[in-house]
Amino acid sequence: MIDVLVVDDDFMVAKVNSGFVSQVDGFRVIGTASTGEQALDRIAALRPDLVLLDLYLPDLFGLEVITRMRAAGHDCDVIVISAARELDAVRGAARRGVSNYLLKPFDFDDLRVRLERYAAQRAALGTTVITSQADVDRLLAAGGSPAPAALPKGMSVETAELVKRVLTETGGTLSATECATQVGISRVSARRYLEHLTAIGAAEVSLRYGSTGRPERRYRWHHPV
Repeated sequence: MIDVLVVDDDFMVAKVNSGFVSQVDGFRVIGTASTGEQALDRIAALRPDLVLLDLYLPDLFGLEVITRMRAAGHDCDVIVISAARELDAVRGAARRGVSNYLLKPFDFDDLRVRLERYAAQRAALGTTVITSQADVDRLLAAGGSPAPAALPKGMSVETAELVKRVLTETGGTLSATECATQVGISRVSARRYLEHLTAIGAAEVSLRYGSTGRPERRYRWHHPV
């Protein structure tokens, strides 16, 4: 299990985020914190593997939490979850080696794909053996974590290629329903493959809002991985 500490100054947001994390296989929430100082204390006490960190905290800016955490010798990973859209905030997070940066507001699938990507990278990194400069170069190019080569359990290479082809040939955005129709699979299966492509960075997702109901997730081919 990957132990997670959720840090957010809004109690209800922390509760919702904790619920999201608990729905993803292989992850469990071991604590929450609402201030920067509280986060540092709980990181020291609980030793989480991963911290979901808001930047707008009442006492410390989130990037300072990362700096102090590293200075104290804690090497847990960090995914920033914040409404901060300033370029300096994103650059600062990247310089501090965060695993990902998720903008608020977001839905469960937005967080899920990032957690699954993190878990796959963590597992791959744990089995990496450095035998040459090429291995070092690949590791650094992937931001410290090699990209997962294998598809998740239950997914086939053939279907993945069909979904990829439909997505690349569309030229615009595609919904899971539209993809399912073109590939000849169920909408649930199509969405799973599309979310996997999003998780590995091969596709990007946007939300289309209608007059009622939940927004529709639209997928666009991003770049080859």
